[in-house]
Amino acid sequence: MNLVTALFTPLLHLLVVLASASSIMASSPASPWADTPLSLIHTPQLASGKTDIFTTGATHMCLLHNAIFRGYNSIALQAAHVDDGQDKADFIGYCLTWFKLVKSHHDDEEDNLFPKIQALLKDDTVWEETHKEHASFLDGLTEFHDYLASLVSPLDFDGAVLLEIMASFEKPFANHFRNEITTIAALADHPNAPRADTPEEAEAAAMFKAWGKATVSKAGMLDAVPFFLLNHDRSSGFEDGRWSAWPPMPAPIRWGLVNLAGAWNSGWWQFASCDSAGQPQTLYALRPGVGKETKQEL
Repeated sequence: MNLVTALFTPLLHLLVVLASASSIMASSPASPWADTPLSLIHTPQLASGKTDIFTTGATHMCLLHNAIFRGYNSIALQAAHVDDGQDKADFIGYCLTWFKLVKSHHDDEEDNLFPKIQALLKDDTVWEETHKEHASFLDGLTEFHDYLASLVSPLDFDGAVLLEIMASFEKPFANHFRNEITTIAALADHPNAPRADTPEEAEAAAMFKAWGKATVSKAGMLDAVPFFLLNHDRSSGFEDGRWSAWPPMPAPIRWGLVNLAGAWNSGWWQFASCDSAGQPQTLYALRPGVGKETKQEL
């Protein structure tokens, strides 16, 4: 790398980032927003006021599930409106990132979180229903991926086909993501749950924290992490804004994860439910002059 390239490459990246960020921070939300067709889940901490490790763990899981729900909703609401050309290619990338996050999250639960909780509680039966629920939507999720990954050209994308696939697994998918929150929170009453203020509780809390911190990042720093952050509502509209600082991280780190890591696939994030500050925004394909129908109206 010569001196000129070394000096100006970071500047070029910064200009790309600023342009990307300005397009992400687009407009205030309109109806419909990404809170339908899957309605968002209220956190167990809000519902019960408890702060034990399982209620806290279920709450953090709930926030991740809500970001996945907003991703699903943003796909469902925009699929039929995405226009030809670059928008289709970007939308496909956005959809495949949603799949990647969901599949990685599922695998990480089965391989890491669930066995650790079983060992903690000395109970191999706590996830029996959860395993069944996972199996109930995996075929449809795989079909979702295979349809998008098999397209010869982005121009071949058909929103109606994708919506039909999504409808085939929507109900069991939504049921599982809700039930899992209830299941985890209920483990606070398990006879082998660690007692408050004990070394066992501290160890379990550290385990939950470490798993939660890693489960999104291991899915992909350049795609899954920006997807997650751009579908986490930090506004006062969800539970009075109590999660505006979640997940806890220094503001410059969060900015970098959205705007620097996110710059690699910046076109994908225009379809996200929130802007780079975590505020709900009008869905891109539903904005005037963008989607098929609104272009025809102009």
